[in-house]
Amino acid sequence: MKIDIIERGGFTVSQRLERILNEKLSKLEKYFDEQVNVKVVCSKLAKQEKLEITVTSKGLLYRSEVASDNMYNNIDIALPKLEKQIVRNNEKRKEKKGRGSKQENFLPFEFIEDRPEELPSIYKQKTFDLEPLLVDDARFAIERLGHDFYVFLNAETGKINILYKRKDGKFGLIDLVY
Repeated sequence: MKIDIIERGGFTVSQRLERILNEKLSKLEKYFDEQVNVKVVCSKLAKQEKLEITVTSKGLLYRSEVASDNMYNNIDIALPKLEKQIVRNNEKRKEKKGRGSKQENFLPFEFIEDRPEELPSIYKQKTFDLEPLLVDDARFAIERLGHDFYVFLNAETGKINILYKRKDGKFGLIDLVY
């Protein structure tokens, strides 16, 4: 198991914290046959400490993100989430093997967050003209419409952008390259 620990936002990982992370994450090795890569990002927000753990193995991705006032509490919350995702995925894969399904060979990544077995069909399609807008105007459009995202033609760059509202209330901007 290869574990990379990254510090961000002024957070410093102590030797004790690093030892605990390595110790607890190595317990997940029992669920994998092949090489496992783990990326741990420890960061400091305003009054909270944030822990992000991403585990990858054979093209599968497992992720947990937790923020609280204590990094040690974050570990105790994040690891059971990861373990639950891994166990659930292993059970699904065994179930599919029993039925002879080859579906897992077609997807490079399998996301585990309560995904239904069959994808829902598209029930609505919209067509609209892209008007050139500034990013601030797109932000006002999201607020006005009450949407979580907004697709627009950026007046400054001439590219299609997607502005989205994050869980923390801030905005993210996706700049498409085509």
